[in-house]
Amino acid sequence: MLRTLDAELARGLEAFGTAGTLQDLETAQVAILGRKAPFSQVQKGLGGLEHEERRVVGTRANDVRTALTDALETRRAELARVAETALLDADRIDLTLPGRRPRPGSLHPLSLVERQVIDVFTRMGFRVAEGPEIEDDWHNFQALNIPADHPARTMKDSLYVSIPGHPELLLRTETSAVQIRTMQSQPPPVYVIAPGRVYRRETADATHLAVFHQVEGLVVDEGITFAHLKGTLEAMAKELFGERRRVRLGPAYFPFVEPGAEVGVSCFRCDGVGCRVCGNGWIELLGAGMVHPTVLENCGYDSERYTGFAFGVGIERIALLRYAIPDMRLLVDGDVRFLEQFGNAS
Repeated sequence: MLRTLDAELARGLEAFGTAGTLQDLETAQVAILGRKAPFSQVQKGLGGLEHEERRVVGTRANDVRTALTDALETRRAELARVAETALLDADRIDLTLPGRRPRPGSLHPLSLVERQVIDVFTRMGFRVAEGPEIEDDWHNFQALNIPADHPARTMKDSLYVSIPGHPELLLRTETSAVQIRTMQSQPPPVYVIAPGRVYRRETADATHLAVFHQVEGLVVDEGITFAHLKGTLEAMAKELFGERRRVRLGPAYFPFVEPGAEVGVSCFRCDGVGCRVCGNGWIELLGAGMVHPTVLENCGYDSERYTGFAFGVGIERIALLRYAIPDMRLLVDGDVRFLEQFGNAS
């Protein structure tokens, strides 16, 4: 037993000293001090010795274990320092290298336009209202006085959501539903704009997308007239397209307003004279009108006491006009070469 202990001490010191990695050291520890190692077998055999022999062998076994444990921990600390040094060397930064200037990012042109529109109207006293992108038939159609046989309510024009038990759910076709939710949640007066993403079953081309963005506005108060609508839209046009802009309102039909109007802005290229961009001096921009009394009544408002106006404009359309973009699809293609042009846009 004593010879075995001496042999295991020499073998252990060599194994621990030559271990090159922490993993090698763990393997050596199992081989020298593990339960099946010769050293452990000696310890198990102490019970079969005479008292004096057990004392001698036991004392030597303790000395060997102490020497092996000390050698093991010393080598483990050395290898840990080596591993840490290697890690630090790998992560070392060469301070003599020239700096790398970070590539500056910028807001997407649609984000720029949306922020500009919001800024225009919040300075006029409007607040921003938001709503869900999955709507029900009531908020998206019925409350807006859109009849049951209107083409927009068919699956050819709208994108319905397949949820068992809820056939009335669809992706909102306009942010007008936010106007309904706002009127249902508060009494007049109401001065809100509702920016957001909307969905329609459209074939993407130079002027159409299936997923696009709108900003709709709603005012409901006592004494609101068509003149307030025109003045508000003129203020918006001047802020977005320049002080020389004028607006033109022509009759149009929308179920949720009466009377309704198509709103055009004088061309910013030719100042209303006529050019390749506008054709006749005017660029159609948005739809608007006085809120239909039925819509007010649907939301619990007294249509004899309160009047209001509403309008809706596509953010993509403003971006195309403001930045002279020839194709709406460029806004969603994700081409960095196109988007980086707007790094200094305002």
